[in-house]
Amino acid sequence: MIRVLIVEDSATVRQCLREALTPAAGFEIVGEATDGAEAVELCRRLRPDVITMDVVLPVMTGLAATEQIMALAPTPILVVCSADRRELFTTYDALAAGAVDVLEKPRGDASDDTWAQRLRTAVKVVSRIRVVTRRLPVPPPAPAAVAAPAAAAIRAVVVGASTGGPGAIVRLLRALPPGFAVPVLYVQHLAANESFAQAFTGWLAEQTGHLVGYARGGEALSSLGGRVTMAPPDLHLLMRGGHLHLSAAPPRHSCRPSVDTLFESAAADLGRQAAGCLLTGMGRDGAGGLLAMRRAGAVTFAQDAASCVVYGMPREAAALGAAEESLPPEQIGARLAAMAGAAATGSGEGRVAWRIPS
Repeated sequence: MIRVLIVEDSATVRQCLREALTPAAGFEIVGEATDGAEAVELCRRLRPDVITMDVVLPVMTGLAATEQIMALAPTPILVVCSADRRELFTTYDALAAGAVDVLEKPRGDASDDTWAQRLRTAVKVVSRIRVVTRRLPVPPPAPAAVAAPAAAAIRAVVVGASTGGPGAIVRLLRALPPGFAVPVLYVQHLAANESFAQAFTGWLAEQTGHLVGYARGGEALSSLGGRVTMAPPDLHLLMRGGHLHLSAAPPRHSCRPSVDTLFESAAADLGRQAAGCLLTGMGRDGAGGLLAMRRAGAVTFAQDAASCVVYGMPREAAALGAAEESLPPEQIGARLAAMAGAAATGSGEGRVAWRIPS
């Protein structure tokens, strides 16, 4: 039995959760809380395997409850929220604070027919994740100066992440200066939900101060300096001939968009004129692609085990020898910023933003 604590102030939604998570399906509901303070206390006392967490709660918000739980009694948390934009912003704050995944509440339409099964699947997946205590982040040391002798100009930074990615990418992007002129292409495994997707780009821009948007396909890479460009939900993102392309090709490692697809295209199209960063996530998507990038001469980073929500994808990359360095996200960002140096202060099209040693 997977022991579940339900945190939800709506009696109707609590009933939906209760009916879906039955003993016959392999779940035991060990408690129910209707506010954040009660959730923290019940988590401390009952030690559930998984918490389903609403974010809009009386007394103490779901975000505050998540922060306290992850600091005092780390427990895998599945956020169950509505598609309201502001609520989704708070949801992504909770993911950055240590919650593992998110599921939309029942809508009252045909999509509800599969909601109970999607909830059960999500709870089972979340229950297998080993979470760690979340402490206040420690600022990374100031990066050492990086010499920049003649070398190939870096034309793109490519980043991939899955579970735990929202918090990790925020930490990486905050370490990049506002004038960082290299295009950042980013694959994040997210639910193929338009409301969730649009809220994520807005939230990420608000958290980091960088321009963030989804790829449309056809953009010249040289026109994307100073921007974070994401793979749209349920489409692969790749580069070909210096332009972005979108593809509905079959999923890879059960993922679309796939990190491997982006990384392999970067290796083929840019070679040593790229940097690859593989962040926290379950599975192995991105590990082979990061190896292809390293073999092509690109700079490659993987997130280190201690800072990952799930040390799956980066571990696979490390096992393959795909990553030159394994670092926390803020230190990866600091390394990129140090490499950029003074040249990362412009944003003009086609600008050579930074260089790496031969």
